[in-house]
Amino acid sequence: MDAQKKYQALTDEFQQLQTELEGLVDARQKLESQQQENQGVQSEFAGLDDDANIYKMVGPVLLKQEKTEAVMAVNSRLEFIEKEIKRIETEIEEKQDKSDEKRGEIMQFQSQIQQQQAAAASA
Repeated sequence: MDAQKKYQALTDEFQQLQTELEGLVDARQKLESQQQENQGVQSEFAGLDDDANIYKMVGPVLLKQEKTEAVMAVNSRLEFIEKEIKRIETEIEEKQDKSDEKRGEIMQFQSQIQQQQAAAASA
């Protein structure tokens, strides 16, 4: 494989990793937004009496829901979101490590090319 093709392959792989990393960061931000929203609901529930009327929107309809049921739903949603955030953070770390490795490969390859060009020029 000639130098130009190898360099192009390395930079393409690096770009792909960066694109995947951006997608993961976006997903984490969405999850964090959902987490904050659900934590707000959770704190609102904490201030309600046990016999307070709580309604859940299902499509275009509001359905009455028991407080304990609503609290459990929000708590389980928060658990799920927290697990997803941890999973995505692990993926982000792995992609970042791969990206750093690829950047190192590119820099090493560029250095080799420069050395070869310098040697050819002085010969």
